[in-house]
Amino acid sequence: MDENTIREQAFAMPFCSPAYSKGPFRFYNRETFSVTFRTDPAVLRDIVPEPLTIGDPLVTFEVIKMPDSCGFGDYNEAGMEIAVIGPDGKHGSYTHMRFLDDEAPTAGGREIWGYPKKIASPTLTIESDALVGRLKYGSVDVAVATMGYKYSMLDLEEEQKKTANTPCYLLKILPNPDNTPAICQLVRFFCSDVVMKGAWTGPADVEFFKHVLAPLAKVPVLEIVSAKHVLCDLTLGAGEIVHDYLKTK
Repeated sequence: MDENTIREQAFAMPFCSPAYSKGPFRFYNRETFSVTFRTDPAVLRDIVPEPLTIGDPLVTFEVIKMPDSCGFGDYNEAGMEIAVIGPDGKHGSYTHMRFLDDEAPTAGGREIWGYPKKIASPTLTIESDALVGRLKYGSVDVAVATMGYKYSMLDLEEEQKKTANTPCYLLKILPNPDNTPAICQLVRFFCSDVVMKGAWTGPADVEFFKHVLAPLAKVPVLEIVSAKHVLCDLTLGAGEIVHDYLKTK
């Protein structure tokens, strides 16, 4: 295999059979259950990377069921999002940690956008009159979130605008063979072509359990602020580099 072939065809690992496709990544019937809570701002200041800043110290734990995802298949995901203010002064969301039960979106999410993903076992189920989101790391409980099932409907147009217009930030890191960073960037992306099919809210709660390799419990829950359950289609858009840490040191 000559050098030109490598340069022209290189996309992802492994070269002969990449772990994920080139997209576009369209998600159908994407179901998200999220609980937003207020936490200790000092904890967030140690997590959120500059040049992002924090305002109201809000954090969202979410569990997502993605049964029909182009290029990625059928999988589940859970993670923690932090409300931030971007370098442009606009409010957005910074992804702190993510946990999935499928290799392709784990590898693709890390390598393309910079999602902080690990393999674990998230689930989203309906148990009697409650919506239940769970995250296990191996056999150990990491998080349990509950909400009254479809208590009240939310405005679909408003939820569509929030999903499409909120910038999402990620800290993308890829190492050199000597363990120094080859890439260290703050990346921003938006979701597009959002089709909102349903949105509900209700009384909710969330609890985290200590795990050394899934340290969500280090972010304390001080007050539950809101919760919602959303069903939609959307496209995960291409990202852009907002800040390159290796060029500003």
